[in-house]
Amino acid sequence: MNALQIIQPGEIRMVEIEKPLMQDNEVLLRIKYVGFCGSDLNTFKGNNPLVEFPIIPGHEISAVIESTGSKVPAHLTPGLFCTVNPYTACGNCTSCRQNRPNACRFNQTLGVQRNGAMGEYLSVPWEKVICDDRLHPEEFTLVEPLSVGFHAVARANITHQDTVMVLGCGMIGVGAMVGAAARGANVIAVDIDNEKLNLAVTLGAKYTINSKEDDVHEQIEKITGGKGVDVSIEAVGDALTYRLAVSETAFSGRIVYIGYAKQPVAFETKLFVQKELDIRGSRNALPEDFQAVINYMKRSSFPKDKLISAMYRPQEASEALNYWASHPGSVFRIFIAF
Repeated sequence: MNALQIIQPGEIRMVEIEKPLMQDNEVLLRIKYVGFCGSDLNTFKGNNPLVEFPIIPGHEISAVIESTGSKVPAHLTPGLFCTVNPYTACGNCTSCRQNRPNACRFNQTLGVQRNGAMGEYLSVPWEKVICDDRLHPEEFTLVEPLSVGFHAVARANITHQDTVMVLGCGMIGVGAMVGAAARGANVIAVDIDNEKLNLAVTLGAKYTINSKEDDVHEQIEKITGGKGVDVSIEAVGDALTYRLAVSETAFSGRIVYIGYAKQPVAFETKLFVQKELDIRGSRNALPEDFQAVINYMKRSSFPKDKLISAMYRPQEASEALNYWASHPGSVFRIFIAF
């Protein structure tokens, strides 16, 4: 079958590989769409330390069930559209024993630590397949990245009483905004791109701040009456926004970091103690986060078309990644249509 493979940094091409053999407990999927995410772009640019080349990218998946193994439950039948939980869990590490398999010490995500979904077919354990007959095939591709933001919201225990600042309005930040707004929180979206901030309002943000044009601290003081935000969610991965989350979060507030900072971050650590902050990391997503995203999509008029920046054929993958690398601020998601 045909698949896309990143051979080395800057080089991606179509290759011919064996069609996967389905085991008794597996489901064979015919791939419809796969989204390129930030980790795929970093792999293409040679900035992903978790990847060994060559690698087949892709873990944001829309597929249709082609066939099922003999040990697969009857509710999974050929013809159903689905997405895939792309993570693994060892079941024995400290995270797994605390029922947090999303943070498994030995996790292997599709397209990162193991070959991913950018091919014609994929075979996965049936437990990883998530179906719903009310979602459009394109929407399934957006479930995984949005679930990462939803998981951060769950990590922060956000309620309707909270004012939440989301730093970064990319796809992961969008998931955090949508998840927080769905819980009734007042959401403040912070970004440097007005187009993304305008979209944030349609997705539930009550306030927006362009951090390139406005003083974020002054705006937060004005919005919160000088108290600071109850929750900050960092979805950029930059030293500036890492520190901004600490400075703008209220006393006894919560901070959740999703983004990976690309360089060491220097903190004024006295604020950790003075404010008695709860500072938490957020990694991947749990099955309940996937389901929460699907439930949200089913009950709302989700503007999926605004989140799909472009659609490319597999043979155009190099063009797609080079475009994203040249226009990093203007892309939410690029889909490869198989």
